[in-house]
Amino acid sequence: MEKEKLRLDKYLWSIRLFKTRRLATDACNNGKVKYQEESAKPGKNVHLGDVYDVRTEGRRWVIKVTGLLHTRLKYEEAIKHYTDLTPPEELEKAKVQAASFFSGKRLSKIGRPTKKERRDLDDFMDGEE
Repeated sequence: MEKEKLRLDKYLWSIRLFKTRRLATDACNNGKVKYQEESAKPGKNVHLGDVYDVRTEGRRWVIKVTGLLHTRLKYEEAIKHYTDLTPPEELEKAKVQAASFFSGKRLSKIGRPTKKERRDLDDFMDGEE
């Protein structure tokens, strides 16, 4: 059982770095996954102790394989199969980006009026006539 094979794209999907296997495969094909500074192909076999540099949509990861995971498990189990070696400055960068981009609120006085502002405007314009 020591020589079991596991594809890189399947491993990245199963440890939950990517939402779908297709996204993991595309990332490998587009050079966003590196092994020893070289782009890694999606069909590359994963071995214990391998270190990968992975760029996902939100951030950059540096992970070390500590266990082979063939199926997708819940997050609490999945994180036991790799060690996150990402440099602290990358984590800080990700936090700053998350705070500024994904607040869900639109900046005031920029863009289209909200429904409430639109109603207030309509009431104001109707009142002038």
